[in-house]
Amino acid sequence: MGKIFATTNKSSVHLHQHLQMVILIVMSGITLVSFLLSLSAGSVPIPLEQVLTILFHKEAERATWVTIIYDFRIPKALTAALAGAALGVSGLQMQTLFRNPLADPFILGISSGASLGVAIVVLSVGTANTSLLAVTGLLSNISLVVAASFGAGIVMILVIFIAQQVRSSITLLILGLMISYVTSAVVSLLLYFSIAERIHAYIAWSFGNFGGVTWSQLWVLGPTIGIGLFLAFLLTKALNALLLGETYARSMGMNIQMTRSGIVLSSAVLAGAVTAFCGPIAFLGVAVPHLCRALLRTSDHNVLIPACIWVGATTALVGDLIAQAPGFSIVLPLNAITSLVGAPIVIWVILQRYRGTFSL
Repeated sequence: MGKIFATTNKSSVHLHQHLQMVILIVMSGITLVSFLLSLSAGSVPIPLEQVLTILFHKEAERATWVTIIYDFRIPKALTAALAGAALGVSGLQMQTLFRNPLADPFILGISSGASLGVAIVVLSVGTANTSLLAVTGLLSNISLVVAASFGAGIVMILVIFIAQQVRSSITLLILGLMISYVTSAVVSLLLYFSIAERIHAYIAWSFGNFGGVTWSQLWVLGPTIGIGLFLAFLLTKALNALLLGETYARSMGMNIQMTRSGIVLSSAVLAGAVTAFCGPIAFLGVAVPHLCRALLRTSDHNVLIPACIWVGATTALVGDLIAQAPGFSIVLPLNAITSLVGAPIVIWVILQRYRGTFSL
């Protein structure tokens, strides 16, 4: 009888694993379709067959379509896919580390650090001569990326240092929130004393945008996110152990301080890179891990990390597609779209799957 039960249980596990693999394959297909649609839709609609023709280096009906796709839409779509994957995996790590379903990649103040860097460049020069700013290019896209990277990097180093000193993840969470409050307060002061033009520039950056990344910047963004994702895969075993609590992880011989520092480093690199190049993209880091757990019905990070990559990329591409408002000449705020689309989905997932309670 025991052998029959063991065989049945083993068959059920294999069936569930095969089902998970099928779901991951379907996810990758949906991501590819979303990528192609993002190349087709926009203020200048391009037929999907023409998009495929251009991608296979064949002659298109209009030469301008080739320029639009290669110079603008492919970099934007690649940026959206990378950003969605990065924020999804980063959010998954934060939710596991803090055992908090509302944790996101920016909970430790990385986004606030990037925002402070941008605010210092954009707002602190508000009383300077405008023509001088135009000449020096202080408000160029590159300068914003450098400023955001510097701010996020400073906060990241500070948080990693704290993670090595404290023993409790809750203490780390509280200290991270305090860092976020301090940086946000400094940004508010800069906003208060700045002129209207600079405030508008900062607010425009804070809306989030995938379209400002060029090919040359992708050569920095792509490898940086690749490093962050590689670190996340290396930490898979540690993340699974943390699901059972830090006491269990210590009993398994795990160095909690080093593990926590590695998770924080991976999440900070992922979230910091996205914020530096795209602005603070809201909600993806919270929503994507929930969707993956609901779809795959597992807490195993060996499965969840690849799933977050695909679902995160797809969600970001779809959000950007909606923000482009195909057929219209306007572009909607990306953060508003990601929140409006994502929040109801997460509410539905939590109510259906957890029936009012949540456990990681």
